[in-house]
Amino acid sequence: MEFFSRIKRAIIKIKGKLIVSAILVLVIMIWAIAPFSVALKDAMVNGSQKEPCNWEVLLEELGAGIVSPLSQFKKCLIEPEYRNGFLYVTKYFLLFYGLFVIVGISKAFPKHEYEDIENGSSDWCENGEQYKVLNKNKGIVLAEKNYLPVDKRGNVNVLIVRRFWCW
Repeated sequence: MEFFSRIKRAIIKIKGKLIVSAILVLVIMIWAIAPFSVALKDAMVNGSQKEPCNWEVLLEELGAGIVSPLSQFKKCLIEPEYRNGFLYVTKYFLLFYGLFVIVGISKAFPKHEYEDIENGSSDWCENGEQYKVLNKNKGIVLAEKNYLPVDKRGNVNVLIVRRFWCW
């Protein structure tokens, strides 16, 4: 069960990147895959027995398709002879792209259970119980609205454990 919670945290961590990659997939499908599949189908139809793919037709159609990708995408959606080639190329593209998404999610896995949890705040106490020891108005600053009073009687020893980053 913890594995699925780690996956959920990893997906939440890279949610923005996943949205951008989904938009990129749509752009690639319209701008590159549709013109390529239409050009490939036209080149295969015009090819000879000796050479099944006419390279001149392929490159000419691909150049024209990249200039007007929406008409090629429309052709892939409406006409069945182009749709099959488009779906075939899209299937392998999505499989290849899905592998990159899986690698991205695995890299975003939290390394330990305390990753991205805030530390150094006074959220550990409830209903002002920290003010039995601390003061919220004056003294030595410990955190926002938490001061160590200098005029308090009794034990006011405080141990603050925190990493110090130096760049």
